Amino acid sequence: MEYEKIKQLMDDMGNSKLTEINVDFPDGTKISMKKEIKNETVVVNQTEINSIEDIKETDNKSEKILEEGNVVKSPMVGTFYIKPSPTSEPYVEIGKDIKQGDTLCIIEAMKLMNEIESEFSGKVAEILVKDGDTVEYGTPLFKIK
Repeated sequence: MEYEKIKQLMDDMGNSKLTEINVDFPDGTKISMKKEIKNETVVVNQTEINSIEDIKETDNKSEKILEEGNVVKSPMVGTFYIKPSPTSEPYVEIGKDIKQGDTLCIIEAMKLMNEIESEFSGKVAEILVKDGDTVEYGTPLFKIK
């Protein structure tokens, strides 16, 4: 593996939230990196605590709303795409009837396009993410009724 590519991998890891990575390449090269996490002391004032409590209440209300239908959540971190290509029609739209196993969207992770299939049959009640948004593991994507 070239020195510049190894250096780029080190820089990328340094700028990411990853704490550890192990890579085995087909040519036999193996790279393992581990980043130390430093404990930081944070001083919080009462106003910030009140704001955090408001955010928690909002999150709890959102969770109750989502529980009213079946929610399809992201199985990975990546970029959400509602269409297979920029010029194509979306996989689903609000009000479309779907069956379990139908493709709902694509999540791009590490240059791989992963089709996300519905776990439920029903009607698409809501699309909870915008095309091109970054999603985390467990992010609600669709509400199916």
